[in-house]
Amino acid sequence: MASPVRNIVIVGGGTAGWLTAGVIAARHQNRMGRDLTVTLVESPNVPIVGVGEGTWPTLRTTLSRMGVSETDFFRECDASFKQGARFARWTTGAAGDSYYHPLMLPQNFGQVNLAPHWLAQEDDESFCDAVCSQGRICDDGLAPKTIATAEYDALANYAYHLDAGKFASFLQRHCCQKLGVRHVLADVETVSMKDDGDIRAVWTIQAGEIAGDLFVDCSGFKALLIERAMQVPFKDCSDTLFCDTALAMQVPYECPDSPIASHTISTAQSAGWIWDIGIQTRRGIGHVYSSNHISHDAAEQELRAYIGPAADGLTARKIAIRSGHRETFWKGNCVAVGLAAGFLEPLEASAIVLVELSAKIIAEQMPACREVMDIVAARFNATTRYRWGRIIDFLKLHYVLTQRTDSAFWRDNVRSETIPDRLKDLLLLWCYQSPGLLDEFDRVEEVFPAASYQYVLYGMGFKTQVNAHDLSYDRHLASRARRENAAMTAKLRAGLPRHRDLIDKIVAHGLQPV
Repeated sequence: MASPVRNIVIVGGGTAGWLTAGVIAARHQNRMGRDLTVTLVESPNVPIVGVGEGTWPTLRTTLSRMGVSETDFFRECDASFKQGARFARWTTGAAGDSYYHPLMLPQNFGQVNLAPHWLAQEDDESFCDAVCSQGRICDDGLAPKTIATAEYDALANYAYHLDAGKFASFLQRHCCQKLGVRHVLADVETVSMKDDGDIRAVWTIQAGEIAGDLFVDCSGFKALLIERAMQVPFKDCSDTLFCDTALAMQVPYECPDSPIASHTISTAQSAGWIWDIGIQTRRGIGHVYSSNHISHDAAEQELRAYIGPAADGLTARKIAIRSGHRETFWKGNCVAVGLAAGFLEPLEASAIVLVELSAKIIAEQMPACREVMDIVAARFNATTRYRWGRIIDFLKLHYVLTQRTDSAFWRDNVRSETIPDRLKDLLLLWCYQSPGLLDEFDRVEEVFPAASYQYVLYGMGFKTQVNAHDLSYDRHLASRARRENAAMTAKLRAGLPRHRDLIDKIVAHGLQPV
């Protein structure tokens, strides 16, 4: 007799728990309440970490599939639009040193690789501006759509900035009221195991025993199930990514109609970097740094210097970063999602997207019975391990391309022994050919496409040898793409509203539902 998987128990709330619950419940809505239950057990006494305020464009699809109104999302989560990230002082440390990693692909990216043609021209136009409209849009403080654009549709690709605490509460209400998720406020005290090593149930102080067939660990850094019960080891990555501490502040705007940046601003410091994220009512600003290279007091001083007088009277919240991930993410009938699975510095806002991607696999490949769960788990582990590895590579790329030598932090980051082997090989390859569509970026849901590598490489002054034969092969396609990009840039700059103006209209009047 097969052992059907009918009862999903998610331990932990926050963004990870509620996104996972929502994705699973929405995907199996026709089964909910009949032969499938999704129960989320959340402690009433443990606050969420609540600093993950940046997302990827994938969240638009995720929320849409969950049946979430984008208008309601903006109104209830203080959300704003995110069109990419601007990296300042990462290359040389000079005042004018900056580049964009936008969310739009280079013009006609599927037809022609514009990087060699841009490299051959050697003019003053940045790579981003030469191939994409989004840097100019961000410079102008514009939104990626108009009030007439339907929910989740875009004129320029976008993600979100949001209030993480409000987002979790918003998801909770939606999951419970619209999707049939059962919410249990209780503290998990012990975990009951089966003889075969699976989890049988969690025992809670307030609600007693809660049994399940599949357990999802969203308990954050505590990792109540995957580490304490299943004893899955943690793979430390601090030898590659040095930042191990963050200081976070919530900074009010000077006035209610202050401009809102439609991109994350990441400004390099002496031993780390500062994020600056604008949402409707405030800016979330934090300093991510290596405690081996700077003291806590000095790091806080750099943060306060960045913010200026607005930091007076504000307290910095300290958050420890355990850089790394689980050696195995799905063991037996337990799968870790979110901080329980691992965490890396939020340089490219990868935390929430990993939750989305993990939840999507669980929902779409939901094992029908325990007898096939290990097969699904093996697939999940292979895919998830690959994704963590590629994120580590991409984050390290920002550091190894630096020309800064002004502190031990930057000098240590370019030491060969700190660079992953795969990234070393790619950097050597890219000396002679630009990243392209088939340049080892061949997964269906690659976390960072070749275009992302191009934006960082050429934003930071990396040089690739130009082959005259390659230029002649698609010169006409490249010229047409550059003209089309210039025309698109002019059109968008003329037609898009100011970022805050659009948000105010969304809050007041709403977007057109799909």
